[in-house]
Amino acid sequence: MSTEGPMAPTEQPPPRRPKVIKTNQQQVLLYVVLTLLLSFATVWAGRAMLHNSETLTFAVGAPNSEEAQFATKLAAVLKSNASRFRIKILNNADNPKAITQFDRRQADLAILRTDARVPPRARTLAILEHDLVLLLGPGNKKIKSLAELKKKKVAVVAENESSLAFVRSVLDIPDGTEAAAKIQMAPQGATLDKLFAPASGYGAVIAIVHASRAVRDKAYEQVARRSGFTLNAVDETKALTRKFPGISDETLTAGTLSASPEIPDDDLDTIGLEWLLVAQSRMSVTTAGELARIIYENKSALGLDNGFATRIEPASTEKDAFVMAHQGAADYINDDTKSFMDKYSDMMYLGAAALSVIGSIFAAIYAKVTRIAPEKASELSTAILDIGERIEHAHSLDQLECLQDELEGILRGAIIGLRDGTISTDGLDTFKLRYEFVRDEIGMRRDYLKRHAAELEKAVPAPPDDTNVVVVKTAQSA
Repeated sequence: MSTEGPMAPTEQPPPRRPKVIKTNQQQVLLYVVLTLLLSFATVWAGRAMLHNSETLTFAVGAPNSEEAQFATKLAAVLKSNASRFRIKILNNADNPKAITQFDRRQADLAILRTDARVPPRARTLAILEHDLVLLLGPGNKKIKSLAELKKKKVAVVAENESSLAFVRSVLDIPDGTEAAAKIQMAPQGATLDKLFAPASGYGAVIAIVHASRAVRDKAYEQVARRSGFTLNAVDETKALTRKFPGISDETLTAGTLSASPEIPDDDLDTIGLEWLLVAQSRMSVTTAGELARIIYENKSALGLDNGFATRIEPASTEKDAFVMAHQGAADYINDDTKSFMDKYSDMMYLGAAALSVIGSIFAAIYAKVTRIAPEKASELSTAILDIGERIEHAHSLDQLECLQDELEGILRGAIIGLRDGTISTDGLDTFKLRYEFVRDEIGMRRDYLKRHAAELEKAVPAPPDDTNVVVVKTAQSA
């Protein structure tokens, strides 16, 4: 039989509290990241909806016309710049029919020359080209005024019949008259040498050519070296520009047509026409401004091989311009484009709204669903009362010290929990009251055990001494 008394139960370490703070912080960080990501996705989706791909219809003439070739190049430039715009080309028999289609609002873009009938809703995005009116005379014969041409047979060198009508209107010659019959389109492929030959009967040649092409064309220099011709000034430019608003003042610098011999030998005034890229007035300011920006920034890529549109110029923003500039193009030209805040304010407001809504949703989810709430101080009172109930069953100072340690452990855990937030202050007064009550109970129980220590020792029977026990072997057991 063992002489050892019953072993006191080993003290179990208090269970470790869950890492509430760490877990909650992780949740907060996760929700913040999700809020930012979802807000960004919302803004991106909103931007995609507001700035989705936009198709612009471009009315042009025949597929091989200069307008059609420019439209094709513009479509390629927009694609290479990853622009949101797409160009749909609408071919017509000629450019006047394309302008009619534009006038009927069946197209967003068109190209017109300023001697054409301008649709009232047309607004200029850019000046693509200038046409020069070259008044040429054979040999050394000068033409002093346009009025002289009414008595001469004149060949008009141009690409279409509209230029013939333009020349007759400038000369103030009505159609159907004998004078009008003398103003003729030059035969197809006819050179200046043939037109100035005596057999042709032409007393003058009016060539309407692109300014960019006139500079490149070496035919003028070759004719000047062989037979010569005279380039005459148009002195009535101011009167003509007042009478015909579509006409522009043009100045030919010395040597424009020929460097050797130099033609003209000095700056020379003449008249001209402009080729305009026009858009519907209803086109949004943002669309027109962005399209104008792309055109101006990619001028070199938009010029045709024959010289057309190689010197693109900004649209005229003057109030008395023949065709008003589109407000979007004017804003870009005048550097009145929106600032960063103006441009992206809608996206910023959308982002702020999305951030607020999404953040509120996640805050509600965290507060009501996923958040690990701290333990209330009042809930610890139950453990303290449990200790209090065991005090009367403590019959030794050692047992009482164990209860004291347990009580102090609860207090220590409460203090740490209040510091790091794992325990809330709810019911703290109740906790303090019960702690003080049980602490005092332990103190009184300790005093009691000390006063009655001798009596308790007598009351406890001594364990039996088995050292003198004699084992008797009976016959029955044997």
